[in-house]
Amino acid sequence: MHLTSFLQDGQLTIALTGEIDHHCAKQYIGAIEGKIEAYTPRICVLDFREVTFMDSSGIAVVINALRSMSRIEGKLLLTDLKSQPMKVFRASGIDKLVEIKEVYT
Repeated sequence: MHLTSFLQDGQLTIALTGEIDHHCAKQYIGAIEGKIEAYTPRICVLDFREVTFMDSSGIAVVINALRSMSRIEGKLLLTDLKSQPMKVFRASGIDKLVEIKEVYT
């Protein structure tokens, strides 16, 4: 698990990397929640550009980020999804709860 983040003008961008599976999901959840609590952004962007694989554990990562942003009345946005993670999100219905931009096939 590795992520980087930066805050600019009330928008927190968190770039996720590698594989998101049951081995690292809890770490991602904790790290993202900690960043949201520390910075209380208006918008949190989860950037999936460098995610090479994701199983259903990725759904838990997004749901927990959505809950954290809802607590502070902020918005969650997912960007740069490749086709494999997007298939997981579509199958779960996450794409109906969270705005997704820039999907790559």
